[in-house]
Amino acid sequence: MTKYVIQGGRRLHGQVAVSSAKNAAVAILAGTALTEGLCVIDNLPRISDITVQLEILRRLGARIRMLNANAMEIDCSRLRSSKVLDDELARQNRASYYFIGSLLGRYKTSQVCMPGGCNLGVRAIDQHIKGFEALGANISTKNGCVVAEAPAGLRGAHIYLDMPSVGATINIMLAAVRAQGMTYIENPAKEPHVVDLANFLNTCGADVRGAGTDVIKIRGVRTLHGCNYSIIPDQIEAGTYIAAVAACGGEITVNNVIPKHLDCFATKFTEMGVEITDLGDAVFVKRVKSLSRANFKTLPYPGFPTDMQAPAVAVLSIADGTSIINETIFSSRFRYVDELRRMGARIQADGQIAIVEGVSCLTGAKIYACDLRAGAALVIAGLAAFGITEISGIAHIERGYESFVEKLRNLGADIRREEYPDIEDIEGINA
Repeated sequence: MTKYVIQGGRRLHGQVAVSSAKNAAVAILAGTALTEGLCVIDNLPRISDITVQLEILRRLGARIRMLNANAMEIDCSRLRSSKVLDDELARQNRASYYFIGSLLGRYKTSQVCMPGGCNLGVRAIDQHIKGFEALGANISTKNGCVVAEAPAGLRGAHIYLDMPSVGATINIMLAAVRAQGMTYIENPAKEPHVVDLANFLNTCGADVRGAGTDVIKIRGVRTLHGCNYSIIPDQIEAGTYIAAVAACGGEITVNNVIPKHLDCFATKFTEMGVEITDLGDAVFVKRVKSLSRANFKTLPYPGFPTDMQAPAVAVLSIADGTSIINETIFSSRFRYVDELRRMGARIQADGQIAIVEGVSCLTGAKIYACDLRAGAALVIAGLAAFGITEISGIAHIERGYESFVEKLRNLGADIRREEYPDIEDIEGINA
């Protein structure tokens, strides 16, 4: 087992480059299964979620060649299966469910084991199923897998999503690009990674219009060819470094970003006391005053992103005053609050509301990362705390952050990865 060990209290200085967007990359990799040519995908992050998606493609029959540390050549022209049946593999990554849409779109049938990922409460796929059924597919479950079948083929349809679900929007897009006729997705998610997937599909010969707006229009095509494509930067990783500067003080330049994608949370960090300057493809970040309270509600893009909620709460835990946070996307996203309390934070969470009473400082403790973004928040808290913080459960964090420790160390943070024996190993030694 591995943990992060952090000696807190250091200001951050220097430059950091943001990796590509995890949420775009996992969708685009699933999208390559729709193509019948060679895809070269550049700017892939080196994280475990990407490793899982690539392994699923390999087991489906894709030929994959690494070109460099962040670029892969993927040939899906000879896929030999439309089934993702490795339960353990699927459970490592929620994005495995995107193969339901892509394989259904290509083969008119797919069978994919139910996905895993972070436990954030109820994350049903009813909106995905609604879209698949509107396109003409029959959906059932078999041995813990979702089975989608459209013997007569998929046909375009008008689909209204009850909520702008990112997963449902992406999955329906993947299924519809090779359906017959026009598909209209109303009330879709508008996140940058949804737009990036649409751009990738269009580069492969699809006809997808309106991504990022209130209606996505998809004219189905018979086949998709390969392409060369580079994935957009990760707005949430950029936001994590902004939150770290807010908590620790200092000033950094965050490179390889699209500043417009940061607007959805940048104004709140400005309200807290952080200066964020647009440099074109970078932002300069500096804490200019003592931290101030701020209230916010998580909302679909372009609202405050749920993935930035936990890092923002870590910052507000040491801000002046009392902040109120309303989490509207996931029902169990405040599970990490108990870990911040171990560090001295004063936070009361009731359902989807949290009241954060800022304290003068946090103190180091032994804590556990229960999910990806909660883990990032605990790292931020540890960087700002007095004393030593030890964080276990870091596999969650490394699902979404490439070279996280190395990047933070380059900014002056005192953080390291440390191996420690499992309980079973200790018992074996004692025996």
